[in-house]
This record gives sequence, structure tokens and C-alpha cells, in this order.
Amino acid sequence: MTTNSKYFNVNKDTWNKKVAIHAKSEMYDIEGFKSGKSSLMPYEIKALGDVKGKSLLHLQCHFGQDTLSWSRAGAKCVGIDISDEAIKLASQLNNELNLDAEFVCCNVLDTSEYVKETFDIVYTSYGVIGWLPDLKPWAKMIAERLKVGGTFYIVEFHPILWMFDYLEGKPVMKYGYMQDEVIYEEYEGTYADQSSKMVSKEYGWNHGLSEVVNALIEAGLEIDYLNEYDESPYDVFPDLIKQDNGMYAMKNQLFPMLFEIKATKI
Repeated sequence: MTTNSKYFNVNKDTWNKKVAIHAKSEMYDIEGFKSGKSSLMPYEIKALGDVKGKSLLHLQCHFGQDTLSWSRAGAKCVGIDISDEAIKLASQLNNELNLDAEFVCCNVLDTSEYVKETFDIVYTSYGVIGWLPDLKPWAKMIAERLKVGGTFYIVEFHPILWMFDYLEGKPVMKYGYMQDEVIYEEYEGTYADQSSKMVSKEYGWNHGLSEVVNALIEAGLEIDYLNEYDESPYDVFPDLIKQDNGMYAMKNQLFPMLFEIKATKI
């Protein structure tokens, strides 16, 4: 077993344990979702527009709420996730809601081994690239799965946020903005339910914006835009303040909380 395989297996086990907790959480509001509430955020809807009749591959989809929201909007969707429990729940939701999405359990880096078709859109969002040791194979896979002229879209937490250790109460700057060494964290609870008694054991990697952009360019994608935003759609960092628009920000916001990239396969 390679070192990275060991890391991936620990992460998979943690994500399998998170699924049941997240499914009951207020943050994921599964009952509201079942009754028709979309889980998509304004950035995503604005970026991809009308998806009716388009094929969409959702990378690292967790238990599929965003995948199924795009499916409700008319896209033909396939969702990928490393967690068997997440894929099981996503498939159950798909059947319960009479939608036609498909879900595949695999490491996102192995997507091309499991999914052979190409897509109009490849999409991924919030807390995804930090689980990957190297973005070049990730970007190569994205290019493989996109049709020529197809769109890749990512909206993600800003790399600056991952320079901090949040486990000691007050955030402390501890990690490199671009850090090759793996980061291990072990803590009680999850971002969706901090009162949970489950122990999260997680290996992650920090990637700066230049690494993300250059990996995509090297894979043959043309960057349409890169935007940065001072707000988060989720209250998952310490001491965030809810804004009038429903987003969250820090009291003294000195750096961005999100970035988004839209790119085209040329």
C-alpha cells in the first residue's frame, strides 16, 4: 500500500462515519431538500446558468444534494465520491425523488477508470481539493472527462483559510500556503455538527491558487475567470457573522474566504 493510499483509506473511513451525522444535521436540512429546496449557492447557479439537457459530472459529491439539485434543474448528472455510505444515501435520495442521476463510489483521482463518457460540465465545490496530494492528475482527469468546448467550474474555500489551525479555539496560523507535506488533524465532531462525539481523522494538503490555475492550464483548459470573495456560504469557521444576504464573514475580513474558477476545454 502506498503512503497516499493509507491517507485516502483513513479519510474514507472518516467520511463514511460523517454521512449519518450530516444527514441528520440542520446544515444539510435533508427534509427541506426532499421537499424541493435547492442546495446550490448563487455563485454556482450564476456560473453555470441553464443546465437543462446538459450532462454534468459532479466530483466529490458527498451524499449528492448538489448533484440532485442540478438534476432537478434539468441536467443529466453523475456524482462521484470516495465514501460508500455517501453514495448509498445519494442513490436512495435519487430513487426517492424520482430523479435520474447516477452515483459512483471511487477516489476522485480514479474517476476515468470508472466513468468513460464525456460531459458538458464538470463541477466541484467547497472543501474538495484539500483531500488531494497533487492537483496535476486531478486536472488531467477533468480534461479527460470534458467534451471539447465543455465547462469546468469550481467554487472552493480560499487557500488562506487552510493556513490556520482551528482546533485550539482561536485560529492560529500554522501551515504553509503551498505546503507539500501532508497535514494530519484529529478532532471530535464535524463541520456540520460540532457537538457530535465522532472522532474525525483527516489527512489533507494545502494548494495555493497558482497551483490550481496552472494544473488546469497544463491539462489543456482555458481559464475564463478567477474570482475571490470575502464571504462563505457556510458557518464552518470560528466567529463568523451572518450577513444580510445570508452569507457569513469574519468581523475583520482581511482576506478572501472563497474563490471560483470557470474554465473551458479547448
